[in-house]
Amino acid sequence: MKPRLALVAFLACFLRLPAEPVDLLLIHGTIYTANDAAPRAEAVAVRDGRIVYVGGNAGAEAFRAEAKRVIDLGGKTLLPGLNDAHMHLGGVGLRELSFDLEGVKSVAELREKLKARAAQTAPKKWIVGRGWIETHWAPPVFPSARDLDDVAPDHPVVLTRSDGHAMVVNRLALKLAGIDRNTPNPTGGEILRDSQTGEATGMLIDNAMSLVYRLVPSATEAEVAHAFVVGAEREAALGWTGVQIAGHSYQEAELVRRLVAEGKIKLRVYDAVSGPGPDAAKLARTPGTAYGEDTAAWKLFADGPVLGESRGRYTRRSVKLYIDGALGSRGAALLEPYADSPGSRGLVMQTEADLLPFLEDALRRGIQIQTHAIGDRGNRLMLDLYEKALAAVPVVQRKVAEPRWRMEHAQILSLADIPRFAQLGVIASMQPSHAIGDLYFAPSRLGKERLAGAYPWQALWRSGAVFTAGSDAPVERGEPMIEFYAAVARRSLDGFANDDWHLEQRLTRAQALRAMTLNAAYATFEEKERGSIEAGKWADFTVLSADIMQIPEAEILKTRCLLTIVGGEVIYEAR
Repeated sequence: MKPRLALVAFLACFLRLPAEPVDLLLIHGTIYTANDAAPRAEAVAVRDGRIVYVGGNAGAEAFRAEAKRVIDLGGKTLLPGLNDAHMHLGGVGLRELSFDLEGVKSVAELREKLKARAAQTAPKKWIVGRGWIETHWAPPVFPSARDLDDVAPDHPVVLTRSDGHAMVVNRLALKLAGIDRNTPNPTGGEILRDSQTGEATGMLIDNAMSLVYRLVPSATEAEVAHAFVVGAEREAALGWTGVQIAGHSYQEAELVRRLVAEGKIKLRVYDAVSGPGPDAAKLARTPGTAYGEDTAAWKLFADGPVLGESRGRYTRRSVKLYIDGALGSRGAALLEPYADSPGSRGLVMQTEADLLPFLEDALRRGIQIQTHAIGDRGNRLMLDLYEKALAAVPVVQRKVAEPRWRMEHAQILSLADIPRFAQLGVIASMQPSHAIGDLYFAPSRLGKERLAGAYPWQALWRSGAVFTAGSDAPVERGEPMIEFYAAVARRSLDGFANDDWHLEQRLTRAQALRAMTLNAAYATFEEKERGSIEAGKWADFTVLSADIMQIPEAEILKTRCLLTIVGGEVIYEAR
C-alpha cells in the first residue's frame, strides 16, 4: 500500500475517523495479493476503479459505513484478476456458436456428427467445424476425405484440428479448391498424399489450409461481433479479467476496440494483429513506402500503438508472427527429424530475409513482437533473429528501450537455448494445458532424449526468464483452473503421468499464480497498473469457490469462479 493511503486507513481505523466513501468493499476474504511485500490480506477497498486499501478486516471497518457496496466473501479466495496471456477471442465465441467437434473419440463418431450436421444444412452450403484431435483415437491416425465423402456428399466440408494447424476436407472441397495430385505444396504448408496413388488425402497442414479457407464464405461483421461478445462473456464467467488476443486481422482488432468502447466487452483486452507475408522485407526496406491497407501488421506500423483506451481496457501494440506449425500435425520445426516420421523436420513459415528488416523496423516503432514457435528449430531460428535485430538497432534508436518480445508456446527447446530467453529479455509465453495433452504423443514424435527440453517451465523460470501462462483457447478449453492445475500438477485431468512427463518441470503454486497475474501484466507492459493487489492499481479481482493455493491438486479442477471484477465493476457473479 502507498504510504499516504496506509496512513489514512490507520487513522480511520484507530481514531474512528470517517474514511472517504468507496465504491466497493470486499471483506472477510482469503486474499493472495501476488505482492511479495504483503502477500496476504483479508479485505480490499475500491474507489473509481482502483484499489485504495489492502489489509485486514479491522482496517476495512473504516470504509464500511460509506461504501456503496459491501461484499462479504465469507472466507472465499480472492486473487489478482486472472489474465489469459494467449488466446483467440473470436475463436472462443465461434466455438460456442458453431459446429464444435471437441471430445470426438473416433472417426466413426466424427462421421456421425457430420452426418447429423449435413442433414440440417442446405445442399451446397459449406460445413465448417473445429475441435477434433486424433491422438486418443484407436488407431491415432488423421481422418481423410474418404471418411467424409459418403456422409456429406452434397456439401463442401472443412473440419479443423483442435490446434488450428491442420484440417481435413472432403473431395468436393478439394475439387472446388483445385487441389489434385499435381498441386504443389505452398511455402510453409503440406498437402498430405496417398503413398500409393499420390492423390491428396484431404489432410492439409498449416499454410496449405489457405487453399481451401479462401473459398469459405466470410462471416458478416455482425456475426463476428456477436462471436467476440459471446467469447468475452464466457471468459468472464470462468474468472478471466483480461485476455491477450494472439493475432487477428486489423479489421477484427478495430471491431474489438469498438466493442470495448461501447461496453459490450468488459474484459481488459491486449490485442495483437497478425504479421506480414513475403512482401514484408520489400516494404520495410523502402523508406517512405505506404503500408498496405490489407496487411494488419503494416497498418499497425503506420497508425502506431493504441495504449490504455476505455480506462485501460483496450491496448494494441503487438504483432503476432509464425515461424512453424504444431507438434501434433508434425508442422513444428525440429532440429532433428521426427522420431515417427524420419523424412520430416517440420515446416518453417518465414525466411530471415523477410523477417529481419521487419523486426528491426518494429524496434524503431515501439511494436512488440510475439512469435508462434513450437519446435526446437523454430525457437532457435527466432531467438537468432531476435538477437540479430536487437544488435542491429541500439537502444537509442528504439522507441521502447525494453521491447519485451515474446515467444508464444516455446514447447520444445534445445537445452542450450533455454538460458537465451533471459539473456535476450524474451518472454516465454506458454500454455500449461498443452503439455498435459501433448505428452501422450510427444514421446513418439520426439523420442525420449528430446523430452528433457519439452515444456520446460521450471527450467525457464530458474534461468531468470519471465514466464507467463495462457490457455490458447479455443485450441484448449480455456479454463483457468485447468491451466493452474496443469502448471502445478503436470498430470492429465484424471491424474496420469509417467517418467516421460518430467514432473521436475512443474511450477509451484506461487509461481503459477504469478504467471497468470503479475507476469502476464508484465508481458503487456502493465505490471504497474495491474497483476497484483496493491493500492493504486486497477481493481481487477477473481473470486474462487476454494483456496487453490492450499487444497489438494485434484480439487483445483472442481473450483469455480464466483465473482469476476474489472476496475471495481462486477462483470460476472455466479448464482
